[in-house]
Amino acid sequence: MFSSKKPDPFFNALYDIAVNCNKAAHYAEEFKITSIADLKELSVTLKKYETDGDTLIHNLIQMLNKSFMTPIEREDILELAVRMDDILDGIEGCIAHFEMFSLTEVDDYMRDFLKYIVLSTDEITKAMTHLTNKKLVNMREHAILIKDYERKCDEVLRTSIKQLFLHEQDPIRIIKFKDIYEQLEEVADYCQNVANSMDTIIMRNA
Repeated sequence: MFSSKKPDPFFNALYDIAVNCNKAAHYAEEFKITSIADLKELSVTLKKYETDGDTLIHNLIQMLNKSFMTPIEREDILELAVRMDDILDGIEGCIAHFEMFSLTEVDDYMRDFLKYIVLSTDEITKAMTHLTNKKLVNMREHAILIKDYERKCDEVLRTSIKQLFLHEQDPIRIIKFKDIYEQLEEVADYCQNVANSMDTIIMRNA
């Protein structure tokens, strides 16, 4: 079906989108928040990743509009790209809420969410490497792992909110922490959406 020798620009573009998202996730997880100034720095940097992501999506759309032939359905290419961009938007939006709330406290539940999100973006990047090599079936193992990480995030969400209402007395802190927990779980859902898109591509083309 595919030319094995010639790199495909659409698959390369999807790989670039995945790498940008992966770098943003790692940056968010590894950044140490100790002050309000740190929150601003983190937010500004994540916004740059998001802007770069928007540029990559825009360039891909231009390529799709100009090309008569695509290696797989153009709708599948665009959906996969947009699903990956949702992850980046979700991470940036969550960090923006940290800054809006002036929340410098990162608890173990937030670290668990971020750990699984980072692992998911690692798997997405590996899957896009298989895609650039035109080995679509090899994406399946990464899709399975991503869905498993999302299930783990569901468990973290249930536990975190239960413990929050059991032990926290300050209603403002409850509002802030619940919001962050739910946003992080939503990012995990976005990761699962990417896995679902990968499954669709495999089913239609492998």
